Amino acid sequence: MPRNRDSGPPLLGVVGLGYVGLPLAAAAASRGVRVIGFDVVQDVVDGVNAGRSHIQDLSNGEVADARRQGLLEATTDMSRLGRCDAVSICVPTPLSRTRDPDISHILAAAEAVAATLVKGQLIVLESTTYPGTTREVVLPILGKSGLQPGEDFFLCFSPERVDPGNKVWKTGNTPKIIGGITPACTEAGAAFYARFVEEMVAVSSAEAAELTKILENAYRAVNIGLVNEMALIADKLGLDIWEVIEAAATKPFGFMKFTPGPGLGGHCLPVDPHYLSWKMRTMDFRTRFIDMATEINAEMPTFVVGKVREALNGAGKPVNGSRILLLGVAYKKDVDDVRESPAMEILELLERDGAQVAYHDPHVPRWPTSDGRTLQSVPLADDLLRDADAVVIVTDHSNFDPERIFELSRVLVDARNATASVAASRKAANARRWIVKG
Repeated sequence: MPRNRDSGPPLLGVVGLGYVGLPLAAAAASRGVRVIGFDVVQDVVDGVNAGRSHIQDLSNGEVADARRQGLLEATTDMSRLGRCDAVSICVPTPLSRTRDPDISHILAAAEAVAATLVKGQLIVLESTTYPGTTREVVLPILGKSGLQPGEDFFLCFSPERVDPGNKVWKTGNTPKIIGGITPACTEAGAAFYARFVEEMVAVSSAEAAELTKILENAYRAVNIGLVNEMALIADKLGLDIWEVIEAAATKPFGFMKFTPGPGLGGHCLPVDPHYLSWKMRTMDFRTRFIDMATEINAEMPTFVVGKVREALNGAGKPVNGSRILLLGVAYKKDVDDVRESPAMEILELLERDGAQVAYHDPHVPRWPTSDGRTLQSVPLADDLLRDADAVVIVTDHSNFDPERIFELSRVLVDARNATASVAASRKAANARRWIVKG
């Protein structure tokens, strides 16, 4: 097991202080592990050192407490990585413009670690990626030091399992997968993380751990794709998909409830399955279920905009020139994360049709658009709802008042079924359907 090169508690380096890295750092510090957070953004580093959190799920108090106890600091100086007993790499893994994996951040982090690698260090990649990245990409970079994995240093993959907005499952109490390049690497990784994670789940290799993460996300993406296709089918049949889902969910076995929506968002579901699809294409294998689910889920913003168009037509108005209000632009309920949010494509499609679009989201005061603008969230005044030609619920935040939204909107398209009970109680003709009022 890695040993600290000075006295005191073990020292963990966390490379990347984003949605994964900063909560990981705080969780470790809360269990007495000293942490140095590394980031390339000076404002992030300064904020952490001032005791502030820029992550919605992590309070300022948690960061401030770790700072007061001398257990957490942040820096842009990557040369200090060599002081750490263990290093967790938690950098972004986006897609390129051609929807291929972009592992440039992993490469940069691995090079920084390699420059200071010393005997006894544990290096753990947490960034989601395709099977083989740890062994085929990270290991050769670290191997340039001449040190041997499983003997001189320890290399593992341990996928992040962050669920933004989840009040129950956090870093410390979520079982953590670990797979090493060698059995000794796995043992070292499990022993270190067990200091601040309640349950470690060891698998046979880094590749098994990498595929485990993608399976978790592909499982959700495929099932959401299935229920989204069922929503399209139900719409064609004139049936209420939410009624059908609730009925199916009464089965006590063999069914797990997933719900349709305007499309996938966040870093994981719209991105991670592409990593596996890309990897398998290099092996002349097509991931048919994943590709089909991706295609269906990608169609949902267009479907929602079609419902807006249909609702406005029913009210005798064209989309061109209409004032449309989007409620919620984060990718999921009660979070501030807009990465890959379907709201962006909905905005683009509506504006392409000539609509005047505004948005309200209490969690997202400013919204950078794909064309370089920055939109501002407008206050949700009664007149705003009354004056909009159409209101579209894209994200069903808990602090939205469904009754108020239903009563004041002239035309309402609900992509989350948030106003179903209100519409049903008012005996609206389209109750519990996408167009709940129009």
